[in-house]
Amino acid sequence: MDLDFYRRLASSLVQQFGSSCEVVVHDLTGEDNDHTIVIIENGHVTHRKVGDGPSRIVLEALRAKDPSELEDSAGYLMKTHDGRILKCSTIYIRNENGGIDGVLGINCDITELLMAERAIDSILNHKVEATIPERIPISVNDLLDDLIEQSAAQIGKPVALMTKDDKIRAIRYLNNAGAFLVTRSGDKVSKYFGISKYTLYSYIDAKTSDEIEKKE
Repeated sequence: MDLDFYRRLASSLVQQFGSSCEVVVHDLTGEDNDHTIVIIENGHVTHRKVGDGPSRIVLEALRAKDPSELEDSAGYLMKTHDGRILKCSTIYIRNENGGIDGVLGINCDITELLMAERAIDSILNHKVEATIPERIPISVNDLLDDLIEQSAAQIGKPVALMTKDDKIRAIRYLNNAGAFLVTRSGDKVSKYFGISKYTLYSYIDAKTSDEIEKKE
């Protein structure tokens, strides 16, 4: 991956779109999945810097068995820890064999524009549909916390009320999302679900009773 080119590209993009637009490049060719950001301009938008970790989309790229199935995304919404709304685009940086060497992200803070839109719509008596964007993590620990919360939300009940099958589904969600690519993630996930690490890894490979019934 030509980092010099992407540095120049990132610099040009932020000069074009201004200080509310962040451009970030993740390098996926190394072995350190906890520190993937190699280039970032206007990092104040998401409070990230060079050396910080991946987003959920980056984890998906790292874990993808068939990179050709991953498609670039444009114009989706995310949010920061302090509640600002970002309009984001993701472009996969591919090598000559079609594999993914990196991820280029463009994140524009549109919070003030949305506030202006709501004010105008209020005057015109129009209704603005509420959206709940996904949060951009600052660190891999934040990302893991978000994924754990999402896994519990998939089940729809607190851990204390989860059955074994519920926990298996939640942990499968985490595995599919690439959560276990994060260093020491097994310790945090085991503690959250109140199980041992041995049980955790057995759950990743286990079949739930629903899956068994469907096959019978």
